[in-house]
Amino acid sequence: MPAAAQSQATPENAPYAPFKIGEGLYYVGAADYASYLLTTKAGLIVIDGGDQATGRQVVANIRRLGFDPSAVKVLVNTHQHFDHAAGLAELKSAAPGARLYVSAADAPIVEAGGKGDPYLKGPAYEYAPTKVDVILKDQQTVSLGGVTLTANITPGHTKGCTTWTFPVTVAGKVRQALVHCSSSVLPGYRLVAPETYPGMAADYEKSHRFWLNAPCEVFLASHARFIDLDRKKKALDAGKLDAFVDPAGCKAYYQASYKSFRSALEKQQAAAR
Repeated sequence: MPAAAQSQATPENAPYAPFKIGEGLYYVGAADYASYLLTTKAGLIVIDGGDQATGRQVVANIRRLGFDPSAVKVLVNTHQHFDHAAGLAELKSAAPGARLYVSAADAPIVEAGGKGDPYLKGPAYEYAPTKVDVILKDQQTVSLGGVTLTANITPGHTKGCTTWTFPVTVAGKVRQALVHCSSSVLPGYRLVAPETYPGMAADYEKSHRFWLNAPCEVFLASHARFIDLDRKKKALDAGKLDAFVDPAGCKAYYQASYKSFRSALEKQQAAAR
């Protein structure tokens, strides 16, 4: 579950040194709140901003890698929760020319600074409102300088949760990368009537069908812990250039995720009977 307050110094937003995952693909996030940088011949793309503190770190990490944060032209978001969207304002401030792309269901909440979420309510989960420049539909593509990302709307965790996919070269081979939004069922989410939002359980079912069948070679996610980032980074540092190529881990993650969702649903259904 997200930390109680974005301003609190927590392990999730502790600084983390940026590093290269594949050709033109870098990790620029915090210890757990993830963010990714894609470099293109026409500018930079950033996926997720973390919380406010992580957003500042992302800007610093881009500089640390030798790139100019003002060259960010595209910002995309996995979902509107503060630990992934609060840092977007920091990135927009550093890159005034960047355009922010967010799903139709999550965009109003990003623009309201976290207000309007059906579950995470109150000042602890609010952040600086950020203008959304492009409203995304399912399967819409975002392109810059020869790099194309596909927005796969995978609702459940939020109504507009977006899983991003794109090709990337790792260890000399073109692979399919997937940046997982989130499939976790937060404590307190209601999957039976009255659902946290109407259709939530059906959305989780539909999204898991996508995740369980989607090509996923380079497994990335909105939280570093989802992909065991520390272990893979150690392997990368030890010389394993394809450390983040993990189709088996991706498949196992989604199988476990679906099992966890079904367990939560069945418990709530039993309690409602």
